[in-house]
Amino acid sequence: MTTTLDSEHRDNREIRETEAVAYHRIARTAHHRWWWPLAGTLLVMVGAVVAALVPYIVAGVAGSLLDRPVDADGWPVLGDEADLAVSLAGLGLVIPVVLLVARWTQRRPAGTVSSVAGRLRWGWLGRCALLAVPLVALMYVILFFVPGEDEGLAWVGWERFAVGVAVVLVLVPFQAAGEEYVFRGWLVQAFGSWTRSPWPGIVVSAVLFGLLHGYGTPWGMADLIWFGIVTAVLTIRTGGLEAAIVLHAAGNTVAFVVAAAAGMLASEETATDAGALLTIADVTMVTLYAAAVLWLARRRRVQSLLSR
Repeated sequence: MTTTLDSEHRDNREIRETEAVAYHRIARTAHHRWWWPLAGTLLVMVGAVVAALVPYIVAGVAGSLLDRPVDADGWPVLGDEADLAVSLAGLGLVIPVVLLVARWTQRRPAGTVSSVAGRLRWGWLGRCALLAVPLVALMYVILFFVPGEDEGLAWVGWERFAVGVAVVLVLVPFQAAGEEYVFRGWLVQAFGSWTRSPWPGIVVSAVLFGLLHGYGTPWGMADLIWFGIVTAVLTIRTGGLEAAIVLHAAGNTVAFVVAAAAGMLASEETATDAGALLTIADVTMVTLYAAAVLWLARRRRVQSLLSR
């Protein structure tokens, strides 16, 4: 009798799961095998390397055809703006890699990496942008007036600034989205195919996100990990990557525009080099954004579960 009841309980639980599946559990399909997330992750890593090489090869060929001077390694020198474009494009090309790997290895619609709706929800993304852009801009305005924060910045001139801004506005959204598809998309769902709890995927993806930016200061690392945790929670609670992509893109866009204005696009500093003041400001901004997004998602009843 007990065995029969247990069996019925498991069947009922499975029925509920097939009716409504949380974002982080989408990769656990009927075709799931424990080793598929590992194989898929390896494919994503290899594909990301190949994707990153494509813009460099194109730039190298273009530089040779334009007869540009070469550096010590024999690589054509194209300028800071072109180098940034190559780097951003390489990260953006990771998006189709993740989508294809999800489709091939997990036999599910590729769009379910984007959201529980099977696609990016552009209306919801736009509403998140209305929350993110003012908060990010306000944070940088406040920091601008803090003594010492703008030290060493010098106007680069309108011509170079315009070129730099054009590169940033066109390519940063793809770069930010590429990173989100890997960390808040693929990795969170890969761990979700093993565990019901979303927290292993949230924590591991956030730590890896921080580490892959390099190690600068403890403050900067803490900032990146907090960003990774918050955006992963938003992704799961709202059922998609839109809120994370918007915040990532807004932050990077403003940072790169400031760098373009000062002629610092070639700077090797990253978010992990942040000091205490910038970290406190950024953590506050990210937390306020998360609270606003969750409030808006509840108010607008944004779909957070996948119906199968």
